[in-house]
Amino acid sequence: MLTDTGRKFLAANNGSFSVIKWAPADDEVDYTLIQKFGRTLGKAKIEKNTPIFEALTNPQFAQKYRLISISNPNLVRLPSLQLTGEGVTVGSTNLVAIGNTTVERRTITVYQNILNESSIDVELRDHAFVVDVSNMFLQVLGFAPDNIDSNQRATYIIPRDPSETSVGGSKVTLTVGTKAITESQFTIYGARNNKNLISTFMKVSGINSGAVLEMEFQITKTS
Repeated sequence: MLTDTGRKFLAANNGSFSVIKWAPADDEVDYTLIQKFGRTLGKAKIEKNTPIFEALTNPQFAQKYRLISISNPNLVRLPSLQLTGEGVTVGSTNLVAIGNTTVERRTITVYQNILNESSIDVELRDHAFVVDVSNMFLQVLGFAPDNIDSNQRATYIIPRDPSETSVGGSKVTLTVGTKAITESQFTIYGARNNKNLISTFMKVSGINSGAVLEMEFQITKTS
């Protein structure tokens, strides 16, 4: 499977196409089967009954759960990413409220956490984070995008903060600002029942852990 960027290089047919990175993933695997039926029977059910997803070329949706290699044979838990910061409502959906002319920036922190463990394995402590966001509406202030794809999704690679969490996890502090959003954009992309509100999503991924956190930014038109 090639991403949109890889397909673009392949179509150019000028020698610019070269596979330099690849990654396996297990997005389609339901690991609750192991919890329900045990390791032996659950593994068999996964192998026999798991459907294979159709390949997705959009990197925003493809490979949300990439496989990672860890040398610790006793590892039983993986860290997750959590969100805190200005304008944040944490719940079943992580929401960040922001404006387009007032309160047009928010400082948020994404940090590693782990349940029922005193520390995070050193191999799983992220040294950088990949931030994927709509380039039409939002920007990470102080950083330039590493890539902007044909769907106007900007990708940033941002190093971790110097300090760690209480469990040795990494964190990254981001100042997210709105871009110049026009009246016509609010008309086109605004919510069906509220054209003064645009919802857009940001995805943050840990480079070492592979953990993913998605959050919704609700941009309110202010005068």
